[in-house]
Amino acid sequence: MEVGQGLLLALAILAVCCLPALFALLFCADEIIDRVACGWAEWREQRRERRTIARLDRAIESEALTRDIDLTEFDRDGRRPLDQLATDLRRLGGHRLAANDRSVVWHGAVIEAYDERLCAACRALGIDEHLAELDGVDREIERVRVEGLLHAAGLTLPAARAAHHQRHR
Repeated sequence: MEVGQGLLLALAILAVCCLPALFALLFCADEIIDRVACGWAEWREQRRERRTIARLDRAIESEALTRDIDLTEFDRDGRRPLDQLATDLRRLGGHRLAANDRSVVWHGAVIEAYDERLCAACRALGIDEHLAELDGVDREIERVRVEGLLHAAGLTLPAARAAHHQRHR
């Protein structure tokens, strides 16, 4: 009988020691279940995104899009980072479109700086441009063409039409 009483005493001590953990588990069960469910949902979402990206890569043959881009151009010293060029283009594009109350000299300087950044972005992305060779309306048309190509490459720039529509609303 002493062995049975000793075992019973050990189980009673173990139950008393585990009682706070059981209460914590009972009170926090909803939090634990919520964390597990959220982790599972995030894992499923990430898996779904990876599969979608893989399908899109296969569908559009993403390697064919970047095949013509010289990646060594991105490592060159003295090259401005593409995100800096994009920031400059957005800033200068906004100034270019809102130059109604500025002098002709200022407006011309903004357009020149904007065109220089367009040329640099085209060089960085391997896009052919002819801005330096043209002037007048031909240069304006080339600027719109280059902006469209940069937009297709993923570089978002302020559009003259979007600003025009916002002004007249």
